[in-house]
Amino acid sequence: MALKQLTIYFLLIGLVISCNLRPPRIWPPPPQLHSLEGYASLSIKNSQQTVRSKFSFFFYFPGDGLLDVSNFLGRTLYQIIITQKRAFFLVPSKKIYWQGEEEEIIDKFLGFRLNVYELMALLSGQWTKIEIAKEGGNWRQEWLFEKDKQGRIVSGRRGQLEFEVQEFFKNTSVIRRLVFHHPWNSGHLKILSLRFNQPLKKQLFSLALLSHYQQKSWAEIEKILNEKS
Repeated sequence: MALKQLTIYFLLIGLVISCNLRPPRIWPPPPQLHSLEGYASLSIKNSQQTVRSKFSFFFYFPGDGLLDVSNFLGRTLYQIIITQKRAFFLVPSKKIYWQGEEEEIIDKFLGFRLNVYELMALLSGQWTKIEIAKEGGNWRQEWLFEKDKQGRIVSGRRGQLEFEVQEFFKNTSVIRRLVFHHPWNSGHLKILSLRFNQPLKKQLFSLALLSHYQQKSWAEIEKILNEKS
């Protein structure tokens, strides 16, 4: 009896492990994009350190975005809100924030400058569809891309920034893993989940909470983040 129970126990353990190793299922992107919602892990290495984090994100076209960045224990480190053509870097635990330009704030997140459309495209692999979703302007004109036989973008370069897709979700053009290189740093991005065209949650991009926060300089924000790491 004990042997039978032990056998069942190990079978269950094996099943749990195999389920955890199996890539999550991603539905192919629809013809038109209205929003992106997902969860990812990020590792960035520079000359001084390697920083690992996880983050959730929600983008609503044409250009609103929210990122919640946490450590691997799940504790929120900071949030980024991009809305109404303004960008904010918040530290919820200290009720403080910094307001900067869109590309400046994404630079604090990744270590290099991107606009919000480039960030959405990098996270999803849907460069063409996001270009169509943006109203006016040609933000892709400086990028050079390489495509595979299926027409998927597998690598890209703009100036000194390069990225390469290492894996797509099965039977889709949605990226699962990519690496990027820049003279200042290099990194690895892994998409853990991604959903398209989810409805906008009420007040998601509201800036009313800033009335309870204190505005700080970036030097002050950076000092606090270094103390917490």
